[in-house]
Amino acid sequence: MPFHVEGLVAIVVFYLAILAVGIWAAWKTKNTGNEGDRSEAIIVGGRDIGLLVGGFTMTATWVGGGYINGTAEAVYVPGYGLAWAQAPIGYSLSLIVGGLFFAKPMRSKGYVTMLDPFQQIYGKRMGGLLFIPALMGEMFWAAAIFSALGATISVIIDININISVIISALIATMYTLVGGLYSVAYTDVVQLFCIFLGLWVSVPFAMSHPAVTDIGLTAVQEVYQAPWLGSINSLDIYTWLDNFLLLTLGGIPWQAYFQRVLSSSSATYAQVLSFLAAFGCLVMALPAILIGAIGASTAWNETDYGPPDPMTKKEADMILPIVLQYLCPVYISFFGLGAVSAAVMSSADSSILSASSMFARNIYQLSFRQNASDREIVWVMRITVFLFGASATAMALLASSVYGLWYLSSDLVYIIIFPQLLCVLFIKGTNTYGAIAGYVFGLLLRITGGEPYLYLQPLIYYPGCYPDENNIYVQRFPFKTLAMLTSFFTNIIVSYLAKYLFESGTLPPKLDFLDAVVSRYSREHMDKATLVKSDNIVLNELAPVNPRHSLTLSSTFTNKEAFNYVDSSPDLSNTEDN
Repeated sequence: MPFHVEGLVAIVVFYLAILAVGIWAAWKTKNTGNEGDRSEAIIVGGRDIGLLVGGFTMTATWVGGGYINGTAEAVYVPGYGLAWAQAPIGYSLSLIVGGLFFAKPMRSKGYVTMLDPFQQIYGKRMGGLLFIPALMGEMFWAAAIFSALGATISVIIDININISVIISALIATMYTLVGGLYSVAYTDVVQLFCIFLGLWVSVPFAMSHPAVTDIGLTAVQEVYQAPWLGSINSLDIYTWLDNFLLLTLGGIPWQAYFQRVLSSSSATYAQVLSFLAAFGCLVMALPAILIGAIGASTAWNETDYGPPDPMTKKEADMILPIVLQYLCPVYISFFGLGAVSAAVMSSADSSILSASSMFARNIYQLSFRQNASDREIVWVMRITVFLFGASATAMALLASSVYGLWYLSSDLVYIIIFPQLLCVLFIKGTNTYGAIAGYVFGLLLRITGGEPYLYLQPLIYYPGCYPDENNIYVQRFPFKTLAMLTSFFTNIIVSYLAKYLFESGTLPPKLDFLDAVVSRYSREHMDKATLVKSDNIVLNELAPVNPRHSLTLSSTFTNKEAFNYVDSSPDLSNTEDN
């Protein structure tokens, strides 16, 4: 493939535009708000993200390179087709469910990150454990995006993939480093506009290419391959449902989502942003679906791509850039591919910022340095943005199974974090013992189910499993959802069992080594009991004594301004006076 100067110029222009917007947003952040709340401004944008920018950035968090490339690939691959393109519907429903049930309780309590309620209810240790699958999900997702981005750019111009990955990662890391959520949000607006315009401009040209057959015909009839509408085999129904539930419910407990929810000015706005993003995900999937259908309707031996077709060459995952490159005029091709390449970063920067936000707040500040200054937290975030960005880049360059690792880590988010989030928000009385038990049981059931992408042979063979071409057994049984439900009910059962055993006196209080049941409540009543039993205390001498104001774990989660919009909120000023 010859070196295309025009393609290089297109990418440079788009990248410079995004970098300029990111730096402008960083300047905007620095010159607005209270300097003492700089770390919160970086994480949640000062909680003043409007509907327009918020809707764009929440949509762009899902609509990245993996979303549009994956949707086009699913529609194109024979035997799968549109029936297996679950991401558009799955992620849209995920945003709707998140908006209906999760956005309001999270935003109304003034949390700063997704892990805050876990540390508030279950303690620092459990928050650290849940940080592991959350971090893995964000990091492997960013690495998978960078890997796909390098391959996409290599289609546009004959340039080394490693160089393209490193440059793209540097730009995404740079504006995230200096501007935080503001930079990510405002660049998302530009990136989403680039995807929309670049793909929709390209579709009519690709569809009118002489080698392309009417996609209405190829949707139901076999011309060059099986119809692109696809079908679901009766044996694969449970696998389809398992994957669909993973996308719908497993798409909720991500810091990248809750970062947008928590950055909105009110809980109602957070819900509206979720609904707007759900609609945006569906709209942005349409051109990707059409491009996948065009790829399935093309006689590739009549194009410059030449025989065999992309499926035979094992380039089905690159069908979107291939269609734009070989079925569109040169100037349209470079515009579309350049826009898509720049827009791929819209998900990677969100993942990097999400990982650094959770580490700086939930691990560094709340677990080790509760008295850390705001300036110190800001620098910790900047350092971790750089480190996590470099790590994701290294994985994209070195790991041969980045997508396999991401599939496994996203499963862990669904199986471990989602049921824990349900319990901590909606099930009263769960505690650290139940959370740990649910964590362990869910993890064991997922790992023992195997993973073909990582060539992991299952230890538990569920009904309907079969060996693939590599002799690795593939599960048809919905074992991921089974693991998630097991984790959920284990948390509840063990929590209430531990509560009963300690409170009934069956187990002595000294065995409550996690301070999750008896020890937690005994500390709250210890001072009152001591005062009642003491004969040397004169009660009127206690009146002038003021309570000691210090930073405690529970107090750090309360942002009192978040309650102002709620009519039924308590009078917090009276609480302070008391």
